[in-house]
Amino acid sequence: MYLGKQRKRNRWYGYDYSIPGYYYITICTQYRICHFGAIVDGKIVLNEIGEIVKKQWLWLPEHFDYIKLDEWVIMPNHFHGIIEIINENYYKITGNGISVGNGRDRSLHKPNNPKIKPLPEIIGAFKTTSSKLIHQKQNNLYFAWQKSFHDRVIREDDDLDSIRYYIRQNPARWIKDRNNPINIK
Repeated sequence: MYLGKQRKRNRWYGYDYSIPGYYYITICTQYRICHFGAIVDGKIVLNEIGEIVKKQWLWLPEHFDYIKLDEWVIMPNHFHGIIEIINENYYKITGNGISVGNGRDRSLHKPNNPKIKPLPEIIGAFKTTSSKLIHQKQNNLYFAWQKSFHDRVIREDDDLDSIRYYIRQNPARWIKDRNNPINIK
């Protein structure tokens, strides 16, 4: 029985996305429509919708106190960011020092410490709250994020540094960006 075209898996199969570490994410608008502003002289100039996205990104560590925001940039039709998940309860002290525990092992969580939500739930909250505010404040019922998002688990310091550099340079490279509507085929 043919079930149609299978959607490509977006997440790393079997990986626990609540594990402490750095995660690089890219989120695009639906149809890559430029909703957030424009690039002027190699810098992003956010419009009101872009400011809402910025506000909701900065809201994330207030709502999820176990994350830190690293380098990030809002582009006219997409978003790049690095999130660090910090979970002190992930590591448990053993007689021989520190050993890595299972991020979902309930015995490692303090009783009154909330469960660490995995990256897809954090990004889901960002996309949902920003969309809701855009629809309410802008009366913009046409705005939508593209389904899902791209992620990359950052495992090396060199990777982290090069991704930070890429994010910082992204506005200056907009003319060549594959998400720029003039480059989309």
